[in-house]
Amino acid sequence: MDWGLRNRMSRILQPADGRTVMLAVDHGYFLGPTHHLEKPAATIAPLLPYADAIMLTRGVLRTSVNPDADKPMVLRVSGGTSVLQEDLSNETITTSVKEALRLNAAAVALSIFVGARHEHESIVNLAHLVNEAEEYGLPVLAVTAVGKELEKRDARYLSLACRIAAEHGARFVKTYHCEGFHKVAESCPVPLIIAGGPKLDTDLDALEMTRNALEEGAVGVDMGRNIFQSDAPAAMIQAVGKVVHEDASPDEAYELFRELARETTFA
Repeated sequence: MDWGLRNRMSRILQPADGRTVMLAVDHGYFLGPTHHLEKPAATIAPLLPYADAIMLTRGVLRTSVNPDADKPMVLRVSGGTSVLQEDLSNETITTSVKEALRLNAAAVALSIFVGARHEHESIVNLAHLVNEAEEYGLPVLAVTAVGKELEKRDARYLSLACRIAAEHGARFVKTYHCEGFHKVAESCPVPLIIAGGPKLDTDLDALEMTRNALEEGAVGVDMGRNIFQSDAPAAMIQAVGKVVHEDASPDEAYELFRELARETTFA
């Protein structure tokens, strides 16, 4: 990697441990006003100090993040469909590399839909984005999207999707945790970041998923709904950070979550 690309990556994957807590707030690009993300600025502001990076669209970056924020922005640059469609795979590149650089993004992100109707187009989109972004030292994050087919989240499928993303030049990959995740990590030559996915039953479940993913080879999380849909979002992102950066157990992190949540309640 040249200096610029290494510098951008090191802003996202923290140099002290090579790990990251990314806050995902890009859901609106196909879901619209997601629960507890109806007003992005209000959701993002109290969480920003505790995130290592933010994943978002250019619209939310422009309107909902203070320009003096000293956090790396991972800019989603794919889209073109909505949750109203049965097939979510018909995406294209919607934001140029030039625009990403103008917005001072630390990386750009794009979804690929392996096994879906528009698999070919999404993988070629990734290749084209890598070709252009690499000229400017801008890393590309590939997202192994599954659309509405959540049953695809198994080790065999995710190993295939992550390896394809890496083979086409993604510098790091966002994917799902699954049973046998170590097989996914072992077969992918670039860092893997875990998607939080839909809100889990409890906050402890999300912390346990984070711990398991790290132990099996992930370098961090890009978590959204399991943070901002928590009853105490600021406490939750700090608890996730304790697992990611301090190797805390889920129980230790959950105790921190409860303490911080109580302080917020009685403040």
